[in-house]
Amino acid sequence: MEQVYDVVVVGGGFTGLTAAYVLAKRGLKVRVIEGDTDVGGLAGTFEFSDGVKLEKFYHHWFNNDVYVPELVKELGMEGDIVTLPSKTGMYFNGRMWKLSTPMDLMRFTALSFVDRIRLGLLVFQVRRVKDWKQIEHLSIREWLESLAGKRVYKVVWEPLIESKFSVYAEAVNAVWMWKKLVLRGSTRNDKGGEELAYFKGGFGRLADAMVSAIRQAGGEVTVGEKVLSVKADGKNLSGIQTQSGEVQGKQFLFTPALPIIADIFKGSTTEEWRQRLLRVRYLGNMCLVLRLKRSLSDTYWLNVNDPGFPFVGVIEHTNFDVPENYKGSHIAFLSRYLAVEDPVWSFTDEEYVDFALGHLKRMFPEMEPSWVIEHRVWRSEYAQPVTERNYSSYVPGRDTPFENAFISTMAQIYPEDRGTNYAIREGRDIARHIADLLA
Repeated sequence: MEQVYDVVVVGGGFTGLTAAYVLAKRGLKVRVIEGDTDVGGLAGTFEFSDGVKLEKFYHHWFNNDVYVPELVKELGMEGDIVTLPSKTGMYFNGRMWKLSTPMDLMRFTALSFVDRIRLGLLVFQVRRVKDWKQIEHLSIREWLESLAGKRVYKVVWEPLIESKFSVYAEAVNAVWMWKKLVLRGSTRNDKGGEELAYFKGGFGRLADAMVSAIRQAGGEVTVGEKVLSVKADGKNLSGIQTQSGEVQGKQFLFTPALPIIADIFKGSTTEEWRQRLLRVRYLGNMCLVLRLKRSLSDTYWLNVNDPGFPFVGVIEHTNFDVPENYKGSHIAFLSRYLAVEDPVWSFTDEEYVDFALGHLKRMFPEMEPSWVIEHRVWRSEYAQPVTERNYSSYVPGRDTPFENAFISTMAQIYPEDRGTNYAIREGRDIARHIADLLA
């Protein structure tokens, strides 16, 4: 007889893994199905040719995040959390500016003294917003210009917003920026510097630990298996169809990006509901991971505010986690958000590397091609949900047309932005809901 699982979880990112972990610990029969060859989603990892392991896309968490350290402690791995001060900066007008502390801000002469004061006071103005729905109808530009002025917006925020959101830069609502500023403003230490946290060995190691815990509790995790469709039985689902056959269950949780879920449900539900999922737009991300013989700078997170550069940031990971953990090499991530219709998206890996390194050398003239030991280019088609004006009025909830099927994705954690911390929170929450239904 076909096995009927208590819960079938589609997607092995941190939301799906957390939900499966919680449910399996409750003694339920759980099956996780992941289409990629590894778990972790955007926090998935890869290996360089000599076995050095690293995330495909840069990751850290903030020192005021709750859900990641809570999970790590539950897994008995709290000794693997490293909290470190971060060095942040900005590349603007052909030079690098440090922006880690209040004193760095006062030295930022790209702005007038008055504008530097306005920028510094922004964090206090942001904290006054208690009801985010009051600013949801505004764009980021409209909101920030009203608080800090047009010059501050043009120098500090406009290049980052345009790099981050590409063709949707003027459509994203102010809540996205509000949440970022509130979060970053509350991660400062007593000297005004920012502290961030990392997991030894990377987030992929944490994902693998969750898989082990799920299996130890009697659950199953399958990778490299794409879900093709669902099988409906009236108001419920009876199973899902994968490349390897049908998987039957009592309850179902879908955690991939909303367009992927819409495709899985095609032909099994109303077009109206599917269009609600497709209403949420996404941007892709191309992330070039460089393994270098030498360091580019002493800055961990360098925002690129100079127009004409094809990436939003240069994140030199080994200015946060030490080079000794990567056999003495230096790791840098170059991140670019873009619509998948952008011609750059269709570049081959080598074309994109040449393209990106040419611009990187403009920033770091001393850099030579011989510095590059190895590189990888990673793409995620649905990297960033676009939270347009009044997003809360149209983003889908967790319910589906089927009574035993739910969705929980990074597009639905609003007003927070996507992140591992909130993925874990949502995984726990939906797991409790499903467990109550099965009780």
